[in-house]
This record gives sequence, structure tokens and C-alpha cells, in this order.
Amino acid sequence: MEIGQSAYDFQLPGVDGKTYSLKDFADKPVLVLFFWCNHCPYVKAYEDRVIQLASEFKDRVAFVAINSNDPTQYPEDSFENMKRIAQEKNYPFPYLFDETQAVARAYKASRTPEFFVFDEERDLKYHGRLDDNWEHPDQVRHEYVRDAIRCLLENDIPHVSHVPPIGCTIKWKH
Repeated sequence: MEIGQSAYDFQLPGVDGKTYSLKDFADKPVLVLFFWCNHCPYVKAYEDRVIQLASEFKDRVAFVAINSNDPTQYPEDSFENMKRIAQEKNYPFPYLFDETQAVARAYKASRTPEFFVFDEERDLKYHGRLDDNWEHPDQVRHEYVRDAIRCLLENDIPHVSHVPPIGCTIKWKH
């Protein structure tokens, strides 16, 4: 996806038993949509930071996690395991399953985690990684997603619009 493109709509089941689409998040001026999974060490390293960020901005920002991995190759990423992880970690955001992988393809996502931050019109304003140090949270100097959120909430353009995502590749179906 290119910066400025509009978010693609979707209809995906959540671990909470509901089906979600883009309009379900229309009440928030900022949308952070991110591709996620259960098994990836990068996701595990970022998990608590994302939970904290989502909790911090819950009143004004919608966070949505999407797992597009093929659970045949990675059973740990099955819908049942998604439910378990979301409950264990008490995710403060919907965790959705993209079984057909159509949503990941529409967004041209390639990694877990990979973040897409949209403004109120749902135009893409930031794409990439969460911050600049996945291994050492105490050594983070640039919080790209947080910066994008703050800028958009202040009706400003994010200072950085793209930083290549790092993480595991999405496990595509064969």
C-alpha cells in the first residue's frame, strides 16, 4: 500500500465471536491496523508494547490485529490458539482471522508484525514497524507508530511515513 491510499474494507471473524469490518471502527479518528500472529518472536517481543499503546490511546484510536498466517503450516496460529492467546494476554483490541489471506494481499502486507496507521478519512499515513528496537524496549529511540498517532490526533502529518517492517514473513498458503 502506498501512503495516501484508502483502507480496504474487510469482513473478518474475531476471537470474541463477532465479525468486524472497517465501519466498526468509524467512531475513532485514528485506526491502527496491524498484521499479527501467535508464533513469531518479533510479535512476542512487541506484544506488551502494543497492548500498552492500545490501552493508552483506547479512547481515540482503534487498534485491530489481523492474523493472516496459514495455520496448516503453523498450527500455533490457528483460530483456537488466537482465542487462547488473546484471552491470556487480555488483548484490548479485536484479534481477527484472515483465513483466505485476502486482506493481507489487499494491504500488500508481508510481515508480522506490520503496522498501518490511517487518519479519520481512513487514508494511510504511516506504514512499517512499531519502533526502532524490537529486542530492547529500554533502548527504543524512535516510536514510529506512537508518533504517527500523536501527529494525526493533532491534525498533523506524521514525521515519518514509512519504515520497512521487520518480523517473520506471513505464512502464505501453497
